[in-house]
Amino acid sequence: MVYKFSKRSLDNLKGVHPDMVKLMKEAIKTTPIDFTIIEGVRTTARQLELYKAKKSRCDGIYKKSNHQVKKDGYGYAVDVVPYPVDWNNINRFILLSKHIKSVANKLGIKISYGGDWTMKDFPHWELKGV
Repeated sequence: MVYKFSKRSLDNLKGVHPDMVKLMKEAIKTTPIDFTIIEGVRTTARQLELYKAKKSRCDGIYKKSNHQVKKDGYGYAVDVVPYPVDWNNINRFILLSKHIKSVANKLGIKISYGGDWTMKDFPHWELKGV
């Protein structure tokens, strides 16, 4: 089956660095499971909201998130979840992560995946070294 992004996913890619957009658009073409982009660029207010809810370690003011727009005008992170969304099915996140990493490698795009971190953040993807 060939998947494509919904309008919501495409809207959530607006303002995200072109390399991340390229990666996600290529990954959706050959993915073994459907996925959606639930967040891209965040405002400072949104980042602070997530921080207060203990869903982020960045407050958006003193410690910026890669979801926030940088000096070059782009956000460097997206949150991606397998669709349909089941937050408890970590195996689907891992399957999707292997696919996205493979596509990133083929494209030569350096990324960091939150599922590989000590404090797991399975939806989170960000560009490295840009």
